Amino acid sequence: MTNIAFIGTGVMGAPMAGHLVAAGHSVTVYNRSRAKAEAWAGKHGGTVAATPAEAAAGKDAVFSCVGNDDDLAEVTLGANGAFGAMAAGALFVDHTTVSAQIARRLGEEGGAKGLLVVDAPVSGGQAGAENGKLSIMCGGTAEAMAVAEPLMQAYALRIVHIGAAGAGQTTKMVNQIAIAGVVQGVAEALRFAQIAGLDTDKVFEAVSGGAASSWQMVNRWATMSEDKFDFGFAVDWMRKDLGLTLDEARRNGATLPLTALVDQFYADVQKMGGGRNDTSSLVRRLPR
Repeated sequence: MTNIAFIGTGVMGAPMAGHLVAAGHSVTVYNRSRAKAEAWAGKHGGTVAATPAEAAAGKDAVFSCVGNDDDLAEVTLGANGAFGAMAAGALFVDHTTVSAQIARRLGEEGGAKGLLVVDAPVSGGQAGAENGKLSIMCGGTAEAMAVAEPLMQAYALRIVHIGAAGAGQTTKMVNQIAIAGVVQGVAEALRFAQIAGLDTDKVFEAVSGGAASSWQMVNRWATMSEDKFDFGFAVDWMRKDLGLTLDEARRNGATLPLTALVDQFYADVQKMGGGRNDTSSLVRRLPR
C-alpha cells in the first residue's frame, strides 16, 4: 500500500483516484470545491484535506488533475501548495493538460527539492478514466517513471515514457493536432455525402473498412449524422489544448496551418453555443 494524495476530483481525477483506492492504496484528496472531494470520499472511503499542502504532507506520492497552468501552479507552488509539504524522494505526477513550459518548470523546481516529477497528460476521456483504460504520455526522469508507472497502471491501458520533463505535454499536443485534422476531415466527408443524397449508413459501410477509416469515423460518423454531440471531450477543452499547442509551435518554430484553421472552426462552434458539445460538433458549422 502506498500513501497517496490526489489533487483535483473532477470528471477525470475522481475516477483515477478511485482506481488507486481499488488497487489497495490509501488516498487523501483535495479539491477546490470541497463538496466534490467529500462526495468522492463518501463513495470511495478516502480522506479529505483542506489544502494541497495538507493533502501532500507525509505522502509517498502526490497526483494532480486540475484545470490549467494557473491552477497547477497554485496547487504545487502556491502558499499552500503541495511542493512545500513534500519530502525529498516523494513522487509528483501531474495528469492535467497544460503547457510544456510549466511542466518543465515543475520538473526543475521539484528536482531541486529532491522530488520525482512526471508530467503525464492522458488520452481516452472520461470513459477511459472511469474504465481504467487511459493512454498516458509521460515526461520525466527514468527514476521518476520507475516509481510512477506501477501506480498509474491502476487506471491505464498504455503508459509510454517519451523523454525529459515537458515531453509528456508536447506529446499530448501531437495527439490533439492529429485529432483536430481527422475530425474536420470526417465532418466534411459526412456533409458531402449528405448533400450528394447518399445513404450515409451505406457510405460508412463502404469506406470505414479501408484507408479512410479512423477512430473518429468509426465512433462518431453515426452520431454526427444524427446531430448528437454529447460524447465526452468538449469543444471548450479542445480549444484550450489547441491554444497550448499553437503557443508551443510559436516557440519551437513548427508550422501548423491546419491546426490553426481547425482551432478557428472550433471558435465558430463556440459562437454557435456549442462550447460544451463534443469535438465532433465541427460538422455543425458546415451547411447541409
